[in-house]
Amino acid sequence: MQYFIKTPWWLKKIYPDRLWDIATNENIIYLTFDDGPHPVATPFVLNALKKYNAKATFFCIGKNVLQYPAIYNRILDEGHQVGNHTQHHLNGWKTHTTIYLADVAEASTYINSNLFRPPYGRIKASQVKGIGESLKKKSAKIVMWDVLSGDFDESLSKEKCLNNVISKTRPGSIIVFHDSEKAFPRLKYTLPVFLEIFAEKGYSFHSL
Repeated sequence: MQYFIKTPWWLKKIYPDRLWDIATNENIIYLTFDDGPHPVATPFVLNALKKYNAKATFFCIGKNVLQYPAIYNRILDEGHQVGNHTQHHLNGWKTHTTIYLADVAEASTYINSNLFRPPYGRIKASQVKGIGESLKKKSAKIVMWDVLSGDFDESLSKEKCLNNVISKTRPGSIIVFHDSEKAFPRLKYTLPVFLEIFAEKGYSFHSL
């Protein structure tokens, strides 16, 4: 499995209309969590964030919101931001644009947000053009990332996952974790240690 832990500068230049990081001189980090809500992983994340008064952004899958509405409402009630991650976690490169945008629109019925993150980071130019209409938001924003933790990678050790995010995170970084079944063995080790280390360095954790 090949992927960038740190998004290269040239990729950000190719797609400047997408949000990769946020320019700041302050010690601020933007944590994001994809694929929830999940009955075990999401409450774990919320409890860990609360310990550090940290806010984050959860890119939720519509069908999971339907399945776990109480957990989704807890995300909102505790002051976090949410974003649309499609209804069925579709790969944009492998999905016809009409079907893809309809799936995003379906998810927007349950997820009220102008933020969208394409699953796998894969989206066609034709799909990008229709995202605002599918979200029913004029100010729609496609959110990518600066640091990918790799927690979804089952071949990755939990220690390597932690090292990925510690070594690559900078002020303004948008970091991807996953509150999912597959990622949880690495997430549950990495997230608390990461939060502790960066809190001790004087960082704060904001939602988008």
